[in-house]
Amino acid sequence: MPERASMLAQVPLFALLSDEERSVLSKHIDVERHPAGHTVFDYGDPGDSMMVVVKGEVELFVTNKTGERTLLETVGAGEFFGEISLLDEGPRNATAKCQTDVELLVIDQEDLDALIAFKPSSALHLLAATGKRLRATAVFIRNTATRNENEIVEDKRTTIMRVADWIADFSGSMPFLFIHVGFFFVWIILNVHVLPFGNFDPFPFGLLTMVVSLEAIILSVFVLLSQNRQVEREKVRADIEYDVNLKAELQIQQLHEKLDAMNSQLQRRLQHLERAGQRSEAPKG
Repeated sequence: MPERASMLAQVPLFALLSDEERSVLSKHIDVERHPAGHTVFDYGDPGDSMMVVVKGEVELFVTNKTGERTLLETVGAGEFFGEISLLDEGPRNATAKCQTDVELLVIDQEDLDALIAFKPSSALHLLAATGKRLRATAVFIRNTATRNENEIVEDKRTTIMRVADWIADFSGSMPFLFIHVGFFFVWIILNVHVLPFGNFDPFPFGLLTMVVSLEAIILSVFVLLSQNRQVEREKVRADIEYDVNLKAELQIQQLHEKLDAMNSQLQRRLQHLERAGQRSEAPKG
């Protein structure tokens, strides 16, 4: 028991308790030791306890339908996890896996009630820490929900589309203008009898007109191809913005529901403890 009491003293959540209170609480708290790679609980498992890390690190992550793993948080010594399922009595909303050899304190509802009875302010500390974690998770999910429409469209590009994009970009640049000004100048000089050679396309420069017309037709085709891809990119961007806004809205709604449930649960427990305290003090009066 003294060993468990000393473990509690190392955790900020129990640091404000007196030695006697920690000693009483340590009689009910279980200690678990797991090797690296051990799964403490999986997503969707029933949750009736929270864990406090005494030593080591635990990863909290979720896996989507495609099997991709998203790391939510790495919990270190002195921190706790699994409190949401303990408070709202719902299933686990993430998977917890030991990153190193760990030593955990397992706290069930009776242990939590005893902690709140000893130190009511610990309920506010628990609620604040949980709210902070939920907020960070919401921000993380919102950021990971964002996709780059350029990367999505880039994956679909063929060689012709890449050439079309390059030609469209180059045709709208200053080097393109300077090259054509120089080309026209040289062409005209060669065909106005200024030099003793040339004169292969005399005025009114019919060949030049044909070359420019053909170039305009070819350029217009490539520019239209590039514009079509830009329209596709805009559609992808609109879909992404819709998905992000929808996920953010749902996440905010879930956060409100979680916080309301935790607040109601803590209020009920505090009221229960206050009534129990009043009943225990009544005979003394």
